[in-house]
Amino acid sequence: MVSGRIIKLVVYELLEFVAFSVPTLVIMEKFAQSYQQEQSQIERTHYWLIVSCSIAYVASTTLLIWVPVKVLLYKKRHLYKKIKGWRPVMMMCVVLSTLPSFSFSIATTEVKKHGNVTNLPDSLPDLSVSLVLTSLIVLDIIEKLRTYPLRGTQRIHDDQHIQETTLQNIRTISDGVRQDDSNSVSQQPARRIQVQAARELPEGPQEPDFQLSIWSTLSHRDARAEIFLWSFMVWSDTVEMVRVAGHYAVYSTGWLYPVYIFSYLSLLRVILTPQNPLRNFLGVLLQDVPFFFVRLSLIIALGTITPILGLCKNALVTLSYIYFNYLTKLRPFSTFQTSL
Repeated sequence: MVSGRIIKLVVYELLEFVAFSVPTLVIMEKFAQSYQQEQSQIERTHYWLIVSCSIAYVASTTLLIWVPVKVLLYKKRHLYKKIKGWRPVMMMCVVLSTLPSFSFSIATTEVKKHGNVTNLPDSLPDLSVSLVLTSLIVLDIIEKLRTYPLRGTQRIHDDQHIQETTLQNIRTISDGVRQDDSNSVSQQPARRIQVQAARELPEGPQEPDFQLSIWSTLSHRDARAEIFLWSFMVWSDTVEMVRVAGHYAVYSTGWLYPVYIFSYLSLLRVILTPQNPLRNFLGVLLQDVPFFFVRLSLIIALGTITPILGLCKNALVTLSYIYFNYLTKLRPFSTFQTSL
């Protein structure tokens, strides 16, 4: 009888392959359809030629790159453990699937513009781009879920909180013992400083505890469910930026290219592992900073076709990251202050 682990592996691999191959096939078919309509010919030679090329591309990348890398990662586990900070599967998807999909999305728009400019719609359907981003997010979710079981309950956050609290208590006790052994006289000023600092800390509203009430069922948190939540929330800014590319004032002009280029660059962060220390820095560098200037330029040139909230989000995230990570280390900003 087939074990659940084998079934889980097969389902994951099939879903990843679908997320890898389907977006390219769909968008290249849209491009072939638009190109055929521009030719205004009864015969569909160009259409089937482009479709066959898309199938050949997906088949070749699958057989020459996707399958060998997958087999190598599955058979050579020691090589997989040596990879630190980035994910090969996500890199293959971003380079071999997302990049050609975005490229042919731009090509489809250009074909429609050169075909009949007067009958262009006010906005382009976002089905193709949504399919690309959804497939990339699904692939990211599957890669994160591989380390978790799909059955049973897990209180991962509670265990981490207990471990962190225990480590903090151990460090506090060990520091106190060291101070007692070193010098009992010098400990008095240290205690005064600690007590004074503790009094200066602001006290906010207390967090509720639902362990002994009926609300404990509703307040349960599981890391597996949060993977789905945060995987979509992280890319909401990129989804909104790509949606703007479907506006008539954007896709009918040269603004289409910077929107797609910087949207693709923001997706490069998905190659990194979830706990990579460089992930926050690259998030600001590849998404918030360029998105701020693109949105500001679009608002100045074309009006509020992109929401002001996105512009404020990019500006605040960038400024807060620079201030709290770098400016607070300088002397004028290094004084510890709290507000009540």
